[in-house]
Amino acid sequence: MTNKEHILAEMKRHKDTLHNLGVVKVGLFGSYVRDEASEKSDIDIFIEFEPEKENFDNFMSVYDIFEMSFENEKIEIVTMNGLSPHIGPQILKEVIYA
Repeated sequence: MTNKEHILAEMKRHKDTLHNLGVVKVGLFGSYVRDEASEKSDIDIFIEFEPEKENFDNFMSVYDIFEMSFENEKIEIVTMNGLSPHIGPQILKEVIYA
């Protein structure tokens, strides 16, 4: 099982590629941040795009990058525009940016 430091290091390793796809912020939230991750936990990734570059193709490219980086882990990506008004504020409080 991976850990928070490894996940953040992978995010940093891909920062230039993510930037080229329009990502202005990338971070980790959820059970890995709270040190509550188990074998069944997914990796919760938060991203924010430049408005003009937020599209399906760029989102899927970001997803593919992280899917390859964490090939044995389930990942979930949430964008700023995809945040729920109910849990979004909590996510923004706990996210650790790479």
